[in-house]
Amino acid sequence: MHHELTTPVTEAQVRALKVGETVTLQGTLFGIRDATQIHLFDRGRRTRFDLHGHAVIHTAPNVRKVAACPEHPAGYAPVCIGTTTSARMERFTRPLMEQLGVRIIIGKGGLLAASAAAFSEIGGIYLAIVGGTAALETTWIEAIEDVDLDDLNPESLWKFRIRDFGPLLVAMDSHGGSLYETVKRDAQSRRARALASLGIGR
Repeated sequence: MHHELTTPVTEAQVRALKVGETVTLQGTLFGIRDATQIHLFDRGRRTRFDLHGHAVIHTAPNVRKVAACPEHPAGYAPVCIGTTTSARMERFTRPLMEQLGVRIIIGKGGLLAASAAAFSEIGGIYLAIVGGTAALETTWIEAIEDVDLDDLNPESLWKFRIRDFGPLLVAMDSHGGSLYETVKRDAQSRRARALASLGIGR
């Protein structure tokens, strides 16, 4: 099943989604990465953005500084806005949701058990992007509307205006479902059968 959502979203909208379904996002998307979250959650900095009900994407975009204008209201033009690996930001999933109200995390490679627990308890999802699609993702971003914590550039907190961002795969849902755990279990099972067929591990 495919869903089209406009941010911000509600808890009910998020809990209606299941692993294996797809989502296309409209509206606003926030870009966030390691340094952004270290400063927000470890060093006590604050953002002027309201992230309640919103989606964040793990990214440190390649942008070009330009004169602020209606087309580029933040004074930045997107050059290449790709997605980075999520696992190293695992510890920030819960504070993103509890403290800032984030409902959707977009990244590649998946998240781990603590994030799965936060998604279940608070109501959130992880949407997966295939690696190597940065050029395509950039076409889904209409403009960089604003930027905060810009002394951390390129790991600033970016506010993107998006259109038809997706389809993205629901890879972790709020019901304990995880595509990554399913694949891991399947791979382990196949490995065990292969080893057994060779008389190994008995």
